Amino acid sequence: MYGCQCPKRLWLHKYRPDVRYEMDEEQEAVFQRGTDVGKLAEQLFPGGVDAHPETPFAYQQSVADTARYIAEGRDIIYEAAFQYEGLLCAVDILVKQGNQWYAYEVKSTTKVKEQHIPDAAFQYYVITKAGLELADFSIVYLNTSYIRYGDLNVQELFTSESVLNRLLPIQEFIHEKGVALKKVVANKTEMPEVEVGNHCYSPYNCDFLGYCYEGIDDEEEVDYGEPYVNRKAVKAFLSKLEYPIFHIDFESWQTAVPEHDGHWPYRQVCFQYSVHVERVPGAEPEHHAYLAEGTHSSSLEFIENLLGVLGREGTVMVYNQTFEVIRLKEYMREHPQCTEAIENVLERVVDLMALFRKDYRLPEMKGSYSIKYVLPALVPELSYSELLIGNGSDASAAFYNLQYTRDSEDVERTRAALLEYCKLDTLAMVKLLGVLRGIND
Repeated sequence: MYGCQCPKRLWLHKYRPDVRYEMDEEQEAVFQRGTDVGKLAEQLFPGGVDAHPETPFAYQQSVADTARYIAEGRDIIYEAAFQYEGLLCAVDILVKQGNQWYAYEVKSTTKVKEQHIPDAAFQYYVITKAGLELADFSIVYLNTSYIRYGDLNVQELFTSESVLNRLLPIQEFIHEKGVALKKVVANKTEMPEVEVGNHCYSPYNCDFLGYCYEGIDDEEEVDYGEPYVNRKAVKAFLSKLEYPIFHIDFESWQTAVPEHDGHWPYRQVCFQYSVHVERVPGAEPEHHAYLAEGTHSSSLEFIENLLGVLGREGTVMVYNQTFEVIRLKEYMREHPQCTEAIENVLERVVDLMALFRKDYRLPEMKGSYSIKYVLPALVPELSYSELLIGNGSDASAAFYNLQYTRDSEDVERTRAALLEYCKLDTLAMVKLLGVLRGIND
């Protein structure tokens, strides 16, 4: 799959792993999540034998073990490995039913994605060319309709989908790609010449991006266009606002496998909010905050606290309303007793980001309408760069990992940093609104 994305990436992976950029915590978590989900899915077919290699370099032993297990009449093999003409693959679960073999590849996603197909087609190609006929090939993924209550039900957690009819038509492509990529890795001294482009980010960000970008002139000026402010749109936006104005922001965590009752795969679980309230024009904003005790804290506690702050009148200001609105609707379904109060909030929501997406652009925003770019462009005295926690991904990971932190000082330091980060998100909205008001003064 590296080679399909870019032959240069495959060559660097093989011969220059030293120039790979280190994975950040978020990427490491993605890989670990895939491993954990794969192990859990083995419970769909219990009682199998494991052909997994002891080290990443011991796959020849896995190939030999797999062949031995098949010869011994084993019906379920985990991490079954096969080799054919210099091509090697390992499939997550191999199952024999009657006299036919079925392959299952496990993904920690919530659907079959386009990039899964050539990956599975390669496995099908190697397995069948190595001499094992497959009756079917399926991709196993997480079922977002499953809501956990009590013990985890693995049978309901996963969904299986046959992709055989999508693999067969591209077997010739897999053959040709295999031949071409073997030639790439056969040449140890000549790295393929590939320009930086869109392929560097699709289907995944390449971990050699930094190496390839080193050859590009960092001083090259990027033209982000001329300043553009639609004063009429700004005036219309401000005219919609009603005091008090509640500037709100949520932070959330998620896991692939639901850990608590009422959770489903990748449910965005809100653990924190910040609210800055402008009661009347010109008044110093009040600040309200909530930070859950831990991942075990109830969603009812979160939403009841929030509703108590927001009252029943005044604009509810958000930055990118999609996230907060979806979360509020989820709470409404989960806690029907809060329906009327949440509907009241939803009717009052105004999205500040919409204005910066269409009607207010500065070169300093670098072509982005993310608040992380808009804030320093309009309010340079405020910045996320000085914060201990400076983005949503880090906030999510920091909160989730608190459950494993034993040092009380570390816990308090992290919780204080979380409060400071979320507070800046809503203070930023207050300040940006102040800039917009200044245009029409």
